[in-house]
Amino acid sequence: MSLTPRDRDATTEHGRHGGGRRRKGPGVDGKRRRRRVLRWAAIVLAVVILGTAGAGYLYYQHLNANIKKDALNLGDAKDRAAESKANAAGQTPLNILLIGSDARDSKENQKLGGAKDTFNTAPRADVQMLLHLSADRSNMSVVSMPRDTRLDMPKCTDPDSGKVYQATTFTMTNDSLGRGGPGCTVATWEKLTDIHIDHFMMIDFSGVVSMADAIGGVPVCVDANVYSKDSRGHGSGLKLKRGTTYVKGVQALQWLRTRYGFEDNTDIARAKAQHQYMNAMVRQLRENATLSNPGKLQSLAETATKALTVDDGLGTVAKLYDLSKELRKVPTKRITMTTMPWQYISATDGRVVPKPGDAAKLFRLVRDDIALDGKGQKKTTPAKASSDPAAADDKIAVQVENGTRTETRAPVGGRANTVAQLLLGKGFTQAVAVRSAALSEATTVIRYPSADLEGDAQRVAKALGIPVSAVKKSTDVSGITLVVGADWRTGTKYTAPKEDDSTPDSAQVINGSDKKQCMHVNPGYTW
Repeated sequence: MSLTPRDRDATTEHGRHGGGRRRKGPGVDGKRRRRRVLRWAAIVLAVVILGTAGAGYLYYQHLNANIKKDALNLGDAKDRAAESKANAAGQTPLNILLIGSDARDSKENQKLGGAKDTFNTAPRADVQMLLHLSADRSNMSVVSMPRDTRLDMPKCTDPDSGKVYQATTFTMTNDSLGRGGPGCTVATWEKLTDIHIDHFMMIDFSGVVSMADAIGGVPVCVDANVYSKDSRGHGSGLKLKRGTTYVKGVQALQWLRTRYGFEDNTDIARAKAQHQYMNAMVRQLRENATLSNPGKLQSLAETATKALTVDDGLGTVAKLYDLSKELRKVPTKRITMTTMPWQYISATDGRVVPKPGDAAKLFRLVRDDIALDGKGQKKTTPAKASSDPAAADDKIAVQVENGTRTETRAPVGGRANTVAQLLLGKGFTQAVAVRSAALSEATTVIRYPSADLEGDAQRVAKALGIPVSAVKKSTDVSGITLVVGADWRTGTKYTAPKEDDSTPDSAQVINGSDKKQCMHVNPGYTW
């Protein structure tokens, strides 16, 4: 039987006092009103989140219907990153890709986004942040990618139309969203980082505005008066006075879109402003959130569910609530915001590429569940040996490439041939050195294309004394490929370098509890 709130109150009173009426004492009415407010809050929360009773179930279904869903990953199954490994306690990390869409597919989004020439065109993923929740839920790391990053994209297939988008190279990262949906953005991140992504959450212009309104504004700071608009029409229109302002509605959206007016007028500065906003929003929710106002709680539930597009794994209010409980376990001081290390393509090109060495290192730290704030101990988990048995050594074909080039040193001539001869001497009679473009690998790596070759690849690693952690699945190779890295420029004995688990300085770390963050205003945009 489903009980109304009044029935529940009556049941509670009579059950507690044997059906009789309790004698009133001083202040009893006030206490009873406070208890009633708390009960109402608990009931509304149960209705919104769990849908446990009567009419509440209908409202729960209504909220579920608000949530838009899309496929998680549109890449080929063979291109997916391996699932995250559990720690010694059996706990597993959680990786969620946060996407901000610039879609101008509704009147509201068109009004907010402007640029009439882009109305009803393919959306772009102008904000991309990977949220990593540690296995033990002690810390959280966020890695954002500049919108102007160029990278390789995998083949994606639109689940609705069946249209196939072939793999591309050197493509702007925000184009991924227009290649079938957010699932292609997920596939692109997995290809770049080799980090398995469990979920995605996407929000558009109108969603940003409504969410900022629902929580009462987000505090942001500028070190001078700023007006993001110039004579050529560049800028978001953001206009703020020096100091801290609580932005909401259109102003919140302007903050998140501003590049002209912050620091060097680049997308890198915009990412920094987005980090400041996200940190402040998290603090605002934690410091001011209350369950004693049913109306506000209901408004937040409506706003949040209408604003989001998620994968099927997060496609109900109950699942979103379960996720929120996991996220709330992390103290604000253990939230670390970073930007993917990058470098400009050239002195004249404002677009960027992942910075060699540093970007791969940051991705490894996240992949290995190592806290980016430098606190806590490394979650060491021995690399798992393959269940696929290796073939006989003389049946394993191995291509050896020279990756000893660095930014400051030329490649070692003949290095691939030296290591290939070493393998031949160990019985790998199908090992061969391959001439290729000058490669650059900081550490020696063995890549294999499919699961049936994993055991063979690990056997090669064992023969050379290379750790199993350096054996990677990759669709960029057609067979087992050993790339001799800059850490093995001489000799015939490989010595694995000691891993440095500190976060690269180029990741531009911001701590979630830092309330002193303030955006520097470009002098050309003050008023």
